[in-house]
Amino acid sequence: MSDYYPRNAWYVAAWSVDLGNEKPFAISILGEPIVIYRTASGRLVALQDRCVHRLARLSLGRCEGERLRCMYHGLLFDAEGKVVEIPGQPQIPASARVRAFPAVERHSWVWVWMGEAAGADEALIPEAVGLDHPDYILGHGQLDYAADGRLINDNLLDFSHLPYVHANSFRPSKDFAQVRPVITALPRGVRFERWVTGKQAAGMLGEKPAADAWVSYDFLAPGVLLMWSGGFPVGTAEACGFTRPDYSQAVSDVNFTSQAVTPLTARTSRYFFSWGPHCKHGDAALRDILMGIAGQAFNEDKVMIEAQQEVIDQIPAPDIMPTTADKGITIFTQVMRRLARDGNAVTASANHGQEAAAGAADSSTGSSVP
Repeated sequence: MSDYYPRNAWYVAAWSVDLGNEKPFAISILGEPIVIYRTASGRLVALQDRCVHRLARLSLGRCEGERLRCMYHGLLFDAEGKVVEIPGQPQIPASARVRAFPAVERHSWVWVWMGEAAGADEALIPEAVGLDHPDYILGHGQLDYAADGRLINDNLLDFSHLPYVHANSFRPSKDFAQVRPVITALPRGVRFERWVTGKQAAGMLGEKPAADAWVSYDFLAPGVLLMWSGGFPVGTAEACGFTRPDYSQAVSDVNFTSQAVTPLTARTSRYFFSWGPHCKHGDAALRDILMGIAGQAFNEDKVMIEAQQEVIDQIPAPDIMPTTADKGITIFTQVMRRLARDGNAVTASANHGQEAAAGAADSSTGSSVP
């Protein structure tokens, strides 16, 4: 994998609802095959997906209480990755173990820490909105890409493609790409904020009365998007100085989406997404409409990005010409490379306290929206 991806970060491995009890689940993250399972007591375990004996996939194994048995020659692994039984051999070498990865469930996702276990800090998990959040009615899905996850990150960091790639799905105004969002660097990512004022356009849900529309999202390492939006009375943008509005004043279209990009290998990725309205501004029927639009739009992205990857693979030294729309990409790339180079931007408790304070001041989450 490239120097773009930090190992000291939490990567989304699965939707919690897709992980059955005592059923091994296989995934690769940063090129590392991993098996994930819940033990009989409900503990979440993530191990290297290979047996120490003949390198068989442990994801083809069988859960036995708190342990996982390789179903090739029967070696039994505990939740720390240590071999505790070898059929027919009472002596077990001290080196008979595989690596265990810290893993937690939060916001309806299973997160895996790819760095050293001692550095796993759950405070660094982005504050996504889970499917069980009481304020939102969310649908969810995922797509697999034959492309480097960085290309998906870049796509999400530059919405100027919306009028062109998504003319038939999101249907943004024709002049959407002409106005750049306000971009702010965060300790572990980038924030984008945009007002579209007094517009009356068809849009993705049909023609609506003129309104000031606010869209803001944080894109956080290693590739997590948290986006909220809403419609406000005309004049709201000017009244609040074109800064973040008071969501209690929203009159329509308040919704939230959590998205995550996970690099499986150097040329394959998995894209997780949820979307839906705030319970005061929609219902399950609207959620299903939004998810239908999302399915169409994200497949439009997939076609473009996989074709982009094909072109990149055909050029020995691809040279990309930047534009002013790439500001967010540039900032985020610098963040990712810093984290990858340093191992983790937060290495001392003092620094962690400073960043946590900055994050609390700078970051907005779905739970803060009405």
